[in-house]
Amino acid sequence: MGYTTSRTTIVFIVVALVCAFVLAFSVEGAEEKSLWDTCLLKISPNCALNIIEVVFGNGIIFDSCCHDLVQEGQVCRDTIIRYIADRPLLVSHGTQYLKKSNDLWTHCVSISQTS
Repeated sequence: MGYTTSRTTIVFIVVALVCAFVLAFSVEGAEEKSLWDTCLLKISPNCALNIIEVVFGNGIIFDSCCHDLVQEGQVCRDTIIRYIADRPLLVSHGTQYLKKSNDLWTHCVSISQTS
């Protein structure tokens, strides 16, 4: 029961974030949107959700998603995490999210190097 509630909460957060992105893109510059689109093309939707769960929730990263994240590169990872963390509902915990993102990056790099 707790797992289902947790998944439902994550899905709700993701839907809310997607809605925020659509509104934000209408006022974002072309360069930022281009970088965002380029970064999102490098990672699968399932891995994007997995990474969001880890950084903005209490998820556990899949090894395959670690490989995708490292392949995506640190600039794209930073762009995506900062963009999401800057949303008004999340900005008060921005430092926490950036730390979790950095910890995730370190973990994924170590996994990628051993594979």
